[in-house]
Amino acid sequence: MVKRDVIVVGGGAAGMLAAWRAASLGASVTLLEKKNRLGTKILISGGGKCNLTHAGEMEEIRRQFRSNEASFLKPSFYRFTNDDFLELLTSEGLKVYTRPDGRIFPVPPTDAKDVVEVLERQVRSVGVKIRLDCPVEKILIEDGAVTSVQVNGKALPCTRLIVAVGGSSFPGTGCTGDGWKWLTELGHTIVKLTAALAPLYLDPTPPEEWSGVALRDCVLRARKLHPDGSTGKERMHWRGDLLFTHKGVSGPTALGVSREVAEALPEDSTVEVDLYPDESFEQVATRLRVQAQQNSKRTLLWLVEDAPLPERLRKPLLESARLDPAAKCAQLNAKDRNRLASTLKGWQVGRVRAVPLERGEVVAGGVALDEVDSKTMASKKIKGLYLCGEVLDIAGPVGGYNLQAAWSTGVVAGDSAAKDAVE
Repeated sequence: MVKRDVIVVGGGAAGMLAAWRAASLGASVTLLEKKNRLGTKILISGGGKCNLTHAGEMEEIRRQFRSNEASFLKPSFYRFTNDDFLELLTSEGLKVYTRPDGRIFPVPPTDAKDVVEVLERQVRSVGVKIRLDCPVEKILIEDGAVTSVQVNGKALPCTRLIVAVGGSSFPGTGCTGDGWKWLTELGHTIVKLTAALAPLYLDPTPPEEWSGVALRDCVLRARKLHPDGSTGKERMHWRGDLLFTHKGVSGPTALGVSREVAEALPEDSTVEVDLYPDESFEQVATRLRVQAQQNSKRTLLWLVEDAPLPERLRKPLLESARLDPAAKCAQLNAKDRNRLASTLKGWQVGRVRAVPLERGEVVAGGVALDEVDSKTMASKKIKGLYLCGEVLDIAGPVGGYNLQAAWSTGVVAGDSAAKDAVE
């Protein structure tokens, strides 16, 4: 048996799984990470709680991606499932739980740090050589095949190379888009990069006192904004929680609509909040009429006390509906009532001025999927090159889907590289 060296570039989710799998199959594996620790971006997943994956069937998870991405992911999703990944963690004693929405997290007090520690132990246990503070500068090829990678001006030989360097979001984690530069030089096509799972910066920015205020179980709807200020067709909507920030809005709902809003740029978009997603406009308006009639001496501020929003936002919502919070319910005519119901069902919170690429949990765009073999993660352009994780043109919704794509494509890349490297 002849062993050829496998080098994995990138010690994140996809890279660690790729290195672990390749070494498990007998390959001689070196993992290169530019930061001083592994899994830096995993540490910020789910706000540090680490949304490991989703509990749905793999077919259900796959269909959360856009059709071309879903088709590409099908082989890897069925070769390494969410259950397979969870077994990898729970075999090391890590306990997990599933939230009602299907998102899976470590059981507190364990969190993302513990997940990274478990994965690093697995990687080391199979003999992977880990080199930290080791930024790759270039991929070297000869006759259309990988020969080495350049680190600090020196070439590290390899005949099998797995690129798992992530995208360009949260550059402090080491994800600075290096891989796309290398792969472009090798002839790969990079699909236009846009933000995904990112916060929305609004104009006007929310008042300072709103920062940190959350709305629970609402629907955030992004619409096209016409130059005259009128709104047009819906771009995307997402149900969940919303968090106001000092620059705009974040939380699952903002992340959920961000990709479509970013892709529509430079066209303007506006976002509105539906505080009663399970009720129609007519139902909300009828309830307001009945409550106002039965409590004619109470104020409009009292009328919205039962609305699912924090106390400090009640006056701003009424003012947005052009209503005086101190006015009596007896003064609420049909036109005013309908305007309030419309606001509760579609509170305009601002025009989107930016969707920051560097603040997204993932980046949409990347290496064109038709240039990679979905069954092996092998490049169709360069022999001995394998690509996995966020460097590919894949971006799923919030909920653990993107980490599952990283785990699965990483394992398939490691599997393929190892089989090619061990004869």
